[in-house]
Amino acid sequence: MSETNPAAAPEVAAPHRYTAAMAAEIEARWQDFWDADGTYGAPNPKGDLAGDQGAVAKPKKFVMDMFPYPSGAGLHVGHPLGYIATDVYARFQRMTGHNVLHTLGFDAFGLPAEQYAVQTGTHPRVSTEANMENMKSQLRRLGLGHDKRRSFATIDPEYYKWTQWIFLQIFNSWYDHDARKARPISELVDQFESGERPVPGHTRAWSELSDAEKADVLGEFRLAYASDAPVNWCPGLGTVLANEEVTADGRSERGNFPVFKAKLRQWNMRITAYADRLLEDLQELDWPEAIKLQQRNWIGRSEGARVDFPIDGERITVFTTRPDTLFGATYMVLAPEHPLVEKFTPAAWPEGTHEVWTGGHAAPGEAVAAYRAQAASKSDVERQAEAKDKTGVFIGAYATNPVNGEQIPVFIADYVLMGYGTGAIMAVPAHDPRDFEFARAFELPVNCVVEPTDGRGTDTSTWDDAFVSYDAKIVNSTGEGVSLDGLSVVDAKARSTEWLERSGTGEGTVNFRLRDWLFSRQRYWGEPFPIVYDEDGIAHALPESMLPLELPEVEDYSPRTFDPDDADTQPETPLSRNEDWVNVTLDLGDGRGPRKFRRETNTMPNWAGSCWYELRYLDPHNSEQLVDPEIERYWMGPREGRPHGGVDLYVGGAEHAVLHLLYARFWSKVLYDLGHVSSAEPFHKLFNQGMIQAYVYRDSRGIAVPAAEVEERDGAYYYQGEKVSRLLGKMGKSLKNAVTPDEICEEYGADTLRLYEMAMGPLDVSRPWDTRAVVGQFRLLQRLWRNIVDEATGEVTVVDAEPDEETLRALHKAIDGVRGDLEGMRFNTAIAKVTELNNHLTKAGGAVPRSVAEPLVLMVAPLAPHIAEELWRKLGHEDSVVHQDFPVADPAYVVDETVTCVVQIKGKVKARLEVPPSISEDELEKAALGDEKVVAALGGAGIRKVIVRAPKLVNIVPA
Repeated sequence: MSETNPAAAPEVAAPHRYTAAMAAEIEARWQDFWDADGTYGAPNPKGDLAGDQGAVAKPKKFVMDMFPYPSGAGLHVGHPLGYIATDVYARFQRMTGHNVLHTLGFDAFGLPAEQYAVQTGTHPRVSTEANMENMKSQLRRLGLGHDKRRSFATIDPEYYKWTQWIFLQIFNSWYDHDARKARPISELVDQFESGERPVPGHTRAWSELSDAEKADVLGEFRLAYASDAPVNWCPGLGTVLANEEVTADGRSERGNFPVFKAKLRQWNMRITAYADRLLEDLQELDWPEAIKLQQRNWIGRSEGARVDFPIDGERITVFTTRPDTLFGATYMVLAPEHPLVEKFTPAAWPEGTHEVWTGGHAAPGEAVAAYRAQAASKSDVERQAEAKDKTGVFIGAYATNPVNGEQIPVFIADYVLMGYGTGAIMAVPAHDPRDFEFARAFELPVNCVVEPTDGRGTDTSTWDDAFVSYDAKIVNSTGEGVSLDGLSVVDAKARSTEWLERSGTGEGTVNFRLRDWLFSRQRYWGEPFPIVYDEDGIAHALPESMLPLELPEVEDYSPRTFDPDDADTQPETPLSRNEDWVNVTLDLGDGRGPRKFRRETNTMPNWAGSCWYELRYLDPHNSEQLVDPEIERYWMGPREGRPHGGVDLYVGGAEHAVLHLLYARFWSKVLYDLGHVSSAEPFHKLFNQGMIQAYVYRDSRGIAVPAAEVEERDGAYYYQGEKVSRLLGKMGKSLKNAVTPDEICEEYGADTLRLYEMAMGPLDVSRPWDTRAVVGQFRLLQRLWRNIVDEATGEVTVVDAEPDEETLRALHKAIDGVRGDLEGMRFNTAIAKVTELNNHLTKAGGAVPRSVAEPLVLMVAPLAPHIAEELWRKLGHEDSVVHQDFPVADPAYVVDETVTCVVQIKGKVKARLEVPPSISEDELEKAALGDEKVVAALGGAGIRKVIVRAPKLVNIVPA
């Protein structure tokens, strides 16, 4: 190490100086002590973790980090930012009288370990467990105060037993929209059997239906169900992906392979049933508004009407938010994947079909097939891009506009998605920009039904774009039985909806952008579904006694992959190749004895295990139930100000807004409805930490070069003599700019790393990493050490003398400020206040009074726990600093003794007075007028007016 590095200063001159070597020894020793002592064990009110019931009587605080994935690359210094922050906060809460639950597990299923297994043949469990051990070692070195008794990994069978159990609760439930809650599926069956509820789609009684028919009916209600549906099929990965796992350019987030639309039988979660509640309950959560907005937009609630357009004796149903514009509908568009496309596509083009509508194809079927193939290669984002040219093809059929009886052509076009509404739209080109562009491209009529207010008139042949307004009059909208002319948009929407309902051609309804959650993956490394199929293909839940259903051994971990560009393929899962596991004879305890079954060979997505892990932290060794109700109520139950309960503080990245956070909320609500938990929401308070960024250096080819080997000369940057560019970006191994926490701990110690990451700026703001700046926090710790310990002898130098008033004021102002900052998670300003007090003591010189040194150490303890423990012990205390009371400021010393009051005459400063902060306006006016400088400046002139703003300003206006 460099001789100029204070962390590596020679110990000959000062054998007891705080150096990197001393920091390493102190930190390792205290980490061992905390582990042996169980310092961070949080007692439960009952059970095997009951512990000290006096601690349970304290107010509780449940602090959580988002689940880490144990990557083979290990941690860089950006990863621990949130972990250090929650640790500081949790330590502060312990010191302010709380029973704090803070622990960390591992979200260990996932594609990276499986991809590694495919490449090397190493079992995913082997590589994952090795990665976890490495990550545990790195995290331990940071001195994080986790209750290790509560840690686990999602790959532990005793954990995913309960993931499977929750899946079965969801599978065996349905959503009662009248009661607005989930109920057991057995209650729905009872309603069908008694005749209380008619059996949908059947005229026969429930008892007369076959098992397969009953299964189909229940599948339309179950909260977890299998269906044939359009999915994102990625041949290059051999698996189906959720919408959120597909990039904007239609490729897989993992591996960057093309993704296609395909129809496959997959498991789904009926999250859409909870759309309204997911929206409503956001109001009571203490979350960043940006995250709430993302969830609201993702759920996408909109009010409008369902409208039926007759076609060939049947109908096409659309959802529209503008039923007031029905008279302006001149064509219809179906999503290319719409199930009715083939049904309504004739063998030949109708007479008079425009050439531009056919796409140059000889027959409708040919045109439809070609366009579907083209659309399947695009992502939903690409398909809806505003700037792209509108494409489509006529399917050869006409539907009837119900309000005026006009025959309007039906197209398929990729700007309409199956994932929103009904997958069909009525196109009103005069008043929708996308429809306008499409109508111009395909020479379709554009009928104005909302009177323009911008002076363009109603002759659409002169228009350059659509006219969109919610504040205008309806025109050209009179038909048989209904007239909207002259009405406002709002009134016209109400009247048209009323007419639709009266005529039986539609109804007012609410629609959501949210789609059901695709819950199947064609992979090996995931939770097996606790589902088997009988010889009739009917799905059956495994009884709880057969859980966990563990992953079997397989010879080949890879799903069958295909040419990435070949959309006409089907998944083949690794589990399907283990015939002995797939085909089994089981007695499900249903009174029918042993029967032959086939297991589900898909696995659950990696999101499954993270949907409920907060509950396992509460009662991690419970093998009899998901969580003990009393324990769950203690840690997560509703409280004043948090009616839905949940974790007290949840810290993680903003990138999970509509994935993990939405999924976990859904699972919590189902478990709440079924009476398994008292908390309807998993996380009451959410905090998104910023990102630690780093400079990326690239050579002339654009390739990243090792940041540590780049030299700066005259404002430019060079790598091996070649000039390189510099840009601030992410930190990572591939960008060759990663700095590991191990490196910083080695050079300065973990406490320095902790302080630096917390001091870099506000926690919710991204900030650039600068290794050269780390030394500043190391010097703070060295000065703190010197203020208490003699570097030559190692003896404590504090004295029992009383501090002077200036020091008392500095101390109590620091206590007051640091306490407020730690509570508000303003760790950077807390460190600044500690630094200010420490610098005051350094400048004051002489021995530091014990009554100042001890509270200073206690203030440092949440931020730099190792050095705080060491100094606390040196100050003569036997107990750990972890559970000491945080200092409380004396209000008398927090308020300044005097403040400076400026006295102005005609707006110019003539005097400055030192006055008490509590001085009254009358007292301040008398003091100002009696001041010698003010009297001299007035020169005997009269006073017309005195303006007093106690305690800081007096403005005198002479006569």
